[in-house]
Parts: sequence; C-alpha cells; structure tokens
Amino acid sequence: MQIARCRVTEHKFKIGQLVYFHPKVRPQLDVVPGPYLITRRLPATQDGECQYEIRNTLEEYNRVARESELTRA
Repeated sequence: MQIARCRVTEHKFKIGQLVYFHPKVRPQLDVVPGPYLITRRLPATQDGECQYEIRNTLEEYNRVARESELTRA
C-alpha cells in the first residue's frame, strides 16, 4: 500500500487563511475557540498528511495542526 505524500501544492489551506481547529488525537481543554490563522505550511507527517502552523490572536504561541483537524472559517 502506497502512502500519499503531501506536497506544498497539495495543501488545502493557504497562508493567511482563517480556519477552525478541532484536535482529534486527544481533545484539548486549552484550545481557544474561534478562528486560527494559518501562519505556515509544514512538511507532511510520517503518514503523509499535510500540517500547518496556526495561531489564535488570544494565544501567545503557535500550534501545529494536521489538515484533518482544520475546517474553513
């Protein structure tokens, strides 16, 4: 079975786009509700899923999110 690889041209979201973050691995109680800004596209995970660096204006740090954890704002 071949694993699909994420390439920069295959990212679903663009830098500067607003998204909502829904963590799936373990629901995080500290996730701020509201939109997050895509600040950077990151290399794919080992299983080939695209990743992003995201930021909420109410937080002082960036988060890393998998594409499947994001929806359009």
